[in-house]
Amino acid sequence: MKRVIVSVFACIAVAAVCAVPAWGADVAKIGIVDFQRILTESEAGKDIQAQLQKKGREMESDIRELGTEIEKLREQLDRESMVMSRKKREEKQRELDIKKYDFQSKQKKYQSELRELETKLLEKLQTEIFSLAEEIGKEEGYLLIIEKSAAIYYPNSIDITDRLIEKYNATYSDS
Repeated sequence: MKRVIVSVFACIAVAAVCAVPAWGADVAKIGIVDFQRILTESEAGKDIQAQLQKKGREMESDIRELGTEIEKLREQLDRESMVMSRKKREEKQRELDIKKYDFQSKQKKYQSELRELETKLLEKLQTEIFSLAEEIGKEEGYLLIIEKSAAIYYPNSIDITDRLIEKYNATYSDS
C-alpha cells in the first residue's frame, strides 16, 4: 500500500513538473506591436499617407486660389474706393465679405473632410492589423499582444512589429 501511495505521488510530481514549464511558456509569450511604425513602414500605411497628402494638397490649392481672389478683390477695393460710388463700394465690400466667409467655411469643411478621411483610413488599417495580430497570436501561442503605447517597458525581443509588417505587406500586395 505504501508503494502505491509513493507511486501516485511520484506520478503527480512528474506531471506537475512537466506542466509548469508549459504553463510558464504561455505566460511569458507576450508581443508588442508599434502601430505608428506600421503606419510609416507598411505599404498600406504609406498608401494612406500618400492619399492624405494628395487630398490635402488639392484642398490647399483650392483654398490658396480663393485666398488669391480675396487679396485681388481687396487690392481693387483699396485702389478704386476713392473713385467708386458709395453704392459700388458697398457692393464690392459685400462681395469681399462673402468671399472671406466662403474662405473660412471652405477651410473648416476641408479640415473636417480630411480628418474624416484620415479616421476612416486609419480605422480600416487598424482593424486589419489587429485581425492579423490576433491571427499571429493564435498561430504562435501568444497569451497577449498589446500596442506599444500601452506598455511602459518591454524588451525589444518581444516586439513583433517587423513580422506583422512583413505579413501585412504580403497580404496587402495580394489584394
